[in-house]
Amino acid sequence: MRKPLVGAVLSLLLIGAAAAPAVASTPQDKAAAAVTVNYAGTVALSNCSGSVVRVPGSQPNDPALVLSNGHCLETGFPGPGEVVKDRSSSRSFSLLNASGSRVATLRASKIAYATMTDTDISIYQLTKTYAQIQSQYGIAALTLNDARPVQGTAIKVVSGYWKRIYSCNVDGFAYRLKEGDWTWKDSVRYTSSCNTIGGTSGSPVIDTTTGKVVAVNNTGNEDGQRCTENNPCEVDETGKVTVRQGINYAQETYIIVPCIGAGSTIDLTRPGCTLPRP
Repeated sequence: MRKPLVGAVLSLLLIGAAAAPAVASTPQDKAAAAVTVNYAGTVALSNCSGSVVRVPGSQPNDPALVLSNGHCLETGFPGPGEVVKDRSSSRSFSLLNASGSRVATLRASKIAYATMTDTDISIYQLTKTYAQIQSQYGIAALTLNDARPVQGTAIKVVSGYWKRIYSCNVDGFAYRLKEGDWTWKDSVRYTSSCNTIGGTSGSPVIDTTTGKVVAVNNTGNEDGQRCTENNPCEVDETGKVTVRQGINYAQETYIIVPCIGAGSTIDLTRPGCTLPRP
């Protein structure tokens, strides 16, 4: 996992003195950017990044949702096989506008869903609706794509924590990505230019053609070690292990879409929902 950051670094960020400068959103090539990707709708957590997200069927008066990583939970890492659902939370999130300036503090009402089994996600339900956020702050939620990302797709990883945007492509997919005690399925592997760092955990991975979220940034192999924490390894269908030092990964988000019903409810019994159950 990209180690969550705490305390003093975030304080610097929130008063506008982050250690890493904002990086302009630039296309990878002439065909890459059909939409402008910026910070609007992203959030900074106390230790990670995230974004306000909706599914294609979300309604304006539904409670808004924030997406980040399971390993970014304020309660610590969920254990292997553990699923957190509908747990009370009052966590706060700094909402950013297009330029990366904080425009509001949003607050959770609960952890709607979180796990580090098969994937690495946390979904918080907020006390405000999508319509309230739009009308009060002029910020629209990012939309989760309902289709699996494609190899070669131009993407941007947008960190609300660092106010930094990384540009690269989907290099491929890891059948299984193993890190310490956790194993994730069908993870997105970036090309090398997305050299994400601690604090970028939970950043939305945005398809630059559609502007939709296709994954959530979560880890990278830092030291070349094999399958240890902060050094994930890829495991293929035959059990062959591959270590790619300096390469980073994300978890696909199209699998979340079938699990969100009316009123932003996480319903794990909905048709097509494959997220782990408690």
